Amino acid sequence: MALRQTLFISMFAAASPALAADDFIEGVYLQSEELCAQAKKDTLQTLIDAGNVVLSAHGLQGVEYNCEFVQISKATRSPSWAVTAICQEPGYVFPDVLSVTQMNPTQVDLVSVRPIDDESEASGNSGSYYLCEGVALP
Repeated sequence: MALRQTLFISMFAAASPALAADDFIEGVYLQSEELCAQAKKDTLQTLIDAGNVVLSAHGLQGVEYNCEFVQISKATRSPSWAVTAICQEPGYVFPDVLSVTQMNPTQVDLVSVRPIDDESEASGNSGSYYLCEGVALP
């Protein structure tokens, strides 16, 4: 009986994906250094309410929009991670796969495999994000 329980726990642990790679991004990121300065002056919630998207190790967060990072895998030859996400907006849930690349100590670039439907639409989940020192999630 004990062997069966140990085997079950071992199989469960092996089948459970790791949520995050050990050295994944930390902190709060916004789409420009100017937005980081504004978040320090005002509040991060004010920027979110104004339609800006925030990046953290948990995912992307905006007004009526979020992408939860559910699986993160570290690349072996570059400062990059492959991220599987579940994204939601009002009335719509969809998966996304992104690459997150550390460009320098304060900048990461995201590239999404999700195509943009309309050229006038924003860049979706892709773009550059900048670390906002001293800013915390609400």
